[in-house]
Order: sequence, then C-alpha cells, then structure tokens
Amino acid sequence: MPIYEYACSCGKHFEKLVRRFGEEVSCPSCESKDVEKQLSVFAVATSAPTPAFSGCGAGACGPGPGGCDAGPCGSGPCSLN
Repeated sequence: MPIYEYACSCGKHFEKLVRRFGEEVSCPSCESKDVEKQLSVFAVATSAPTPAFSGCGAGACGPGPGGCDAGPCGSGPCSLN
C-alpha cells in the first residue's frame, strides 16, 4: 500500500496511505475532495553533517581520521577494500 503526498486547495499538504487504486482522498484539515497528488521525492533528515564520500570512507583511503581504517560509518574496516 503506497503512501502518496497531496496538496489541497485550502493550502494544506498531507500524506495518505492509499489502500486501493482510485480510492477517493479528502483533506484531513478541511475535508475537501479538491486535492492534487504531488510528485514525491526521497529525502533523508539527519542532525549530523553529511560526509562527502569518496572511495570507501569519508576521506582518502588509508590510516587516519576519515580514512578506510575508520570504515564508511566510522565503525571498522572498510568493506570495499
């Protein structure tokens, strides 16, 4: 069952679990059926800065901070060696 994103004519945006194709969707805020399915995009939210991955780790491969000896997540040896 996919989750779709919708925009309502009242200006609200919401997500809806659609159980079957063609199911009628209404806005949870104003209950209007004047909604438009939106193009969904994949997003990831994190509080940590995103590393610039090059090769197998966050830095050049080799010993030292961010190198392959730290692994891609800093959890051990690089699995790509």
